[in-house]
Amino acid sequence: MATKLERIAQLSKENPNMVFTSIGHLINIEMLADCHIKMVGKKAVGIDGVTKDEYNKDLEKNLFDLMDRMKSKAYHPKPARRVEIPKDNGKTRPLSIYCYEDKLVQEAIKRVLEAVYEPCFYDEMMGFRPNRGCHDALKLLNNQIGGNCTSWVLDADIRGFFDNIDHDWMMKFVGARIKDPRVLRLVKVMLKAGVVKDMGGYEPTEQGSGQGSVCSPILANIYMHYVLLWWFHEVVKPQLKGYAGIVNYADDFVVCFQYKWEAEQFYERLKHRMAYFGLSLAEEKCRLIEFGRFAEQNRKRRNEGKPESFDFLGFTHVCSKSKYGKFKVRRITSRKKFIKKCKVMHDLIGRLRTEKTVNIIRWINQVLVGYYHYYGFYGNYPKVMKFRWNVLNSLYYWLNRRSQKRSYTRAGFYDMITNGHPVVRPKTFYVYI
Repeated sequence: MATKLERIAQLSKENPNMVFTSIGHLINIEMLADCHIKMVGKKAVGIDGVTKDEYNKDLEKNLFDLMDRMKSKAYHPKPARRVEIPKDNGKTRPLSIYCYEDKLVQEAIKRVLEAVYEPCFYDEMMGFRPNRGCHDALKLLNNQIGGNCTSWVLDADIRGFFDNIDHDWMMKFVGARIKDPRVLRLVKVMLKAGVVKDMGGYEPTEQGSGQGSVCSPILANIYMHYVLLWWFHEVVKPQLKGYAGIVNYADDFVVCFQYKWEAEQFYERLKHRMAYFGLSLAEEKCRLIEFGRFAEQNRKRRNEGKPESFDFLGFTHVCSKSKYGKFKVRRITSRKKFIKKCKVMHDLIGRLRTEKTVNIIRWINQVLVGYYHYYGFYGNYPKVMKFRWNVLNSLYYWLNRRSQKRSYTRAGFYDMITNGHPVVRPKTFYVYI
């Protein structure tokens, strides 16, 4: 099965205009069984309450029944269970939890869509793609700012992207390269499955792609490919006189320009472009700032102070210089992400306070190592060290709350985390990206 999908991907790469009219047969018993094997079994269950283990008890029968319903067009996914996840600003983010059988179908759809569309995505699209990640996006952005004539940066934000994807446009975009009615039907019924809220009844989904769906990321990438990336490369860039570059990660993107007037024109056109496809920019969060190799001297000449900074992928990007006096982009942990992570760690340590100290510190070390790997950029060491210090303060606080008697003095605590159960110290993993 993997070989067939690889062949589809090869054909898609070699023939960018090729339309696939018969690929629905790739979604068969073999693929569904492989999806079942690789599916994570410990995630939350949908409205039917079926887990992976329960589905596995009579796997062969269940898969054949599912396949029969898909062939006869009798398959209809169950509504997703909708839960609201609190956000820092007091609002909530809707999360859709699907039934296990529907997750298998979504995984199969995802594999087919990726085989067709992944080869035609632009390199500037980094989110939810194989062998790409946040650090790749940051490296590309660094090259666009430091290695080109970037003088202006547009930091844009789409309002409620996943909740406002237009289904009609989504089907047109998928249908641009896939004409197989079997695949198109599965995508459509998945989008239209509806949701069931914990405190209410069934609600149809007339727009949007549920966050929590297995194939929602690839659908989001397809939507952004046609709405933004393709338009930027094929329509906008040929009309510009100066340099322009873009970096996109899911619904978050940054656009670099050489000339301010072209950046302003692009921003106005972008608002109309988004509205045409059912989206809108959160204009209160969108900012056009002077940024790049020449920003400091230009602003100094106009007596406008230091260049402004912008946030992208959890980092605040600042104009800086290397020890040799050359321009470089310095990245420090954004204030919003730092405060949120410190609060999360404080609450989690509080929940674990009844565990053995050695187990708590083992878990803390695992979290810290992951944090260092993501935020361990040269120049960000003080902020990473500050995070460790906040975590240690939370640990000290909760260990002394385990009984009415104080467990540790400050001296005893620091001796314990230094000699008894060491807490890993920060390390710079990325000297320059």
